[in-house]
Amino acid sequence: MQQVMIVTGGSQGIGAAVARLAGQRGYAVALTYRGNRDMADRVAADITEAGGRALAVHTEMADEASILELFATVDRSFGKLTALVNNAGITGPTGKIDTISTKVIDEVLAVNVRGPFLAIREATARMATDRGGQGGAIVNVGSRASELGGAGEWIHYAVSKGALDTLTFGAAKELATRGIRVN
Repeated sequence: MQQVMIVTGGSQGIGAAVARLAGQRGYAVALTYRGNRDMADRVAADITEAGGRALAVHTEMADEASILELFATVDRSFGKLTALVNNAGITGPTGKIDTISTKVIDEVLAVNVRGPFLAIREATARMATDRGGQGGAIVNVGSRASELGGAGEWIHYAVSKGALDTLTFGAAKELATRGIRVN
């Protein structure tokens, strides 16, 4: 059975590197993108040209329906999910705390916290051994900003990454007995 991985934010940077390496290691890879389809298609093409299986899926990580569609697409295209890398994230604009709007706070938290939470929920439904899955692994990509606080630049981003750290610790404890490793 082929291993199946979702890499959110897989069209560039760390996400693209993870997707390509997973493809090299035999995973079928679904990588998400938000804005640049050409970059995402290039990463998917690199994987398939090297003999792997990949697809790029437009996904809005702040939108539950979009995340549900991502997982449904992976189910149809590749079968049982075995790994999730929550890499997608946004910083929002830089600025001091008294210049950040509610709109920016909401968007950053939606993409960086709610999105990974929902992705973990959907991955758990597919991977948990007590739900008929074969177990698996989840990796959440954090940031040093969660420890440093982002003062004078992006406290809103640091807060979101601190929440992601808490989500990671909690999910690791909850899902360990259900066959899912979370880091």
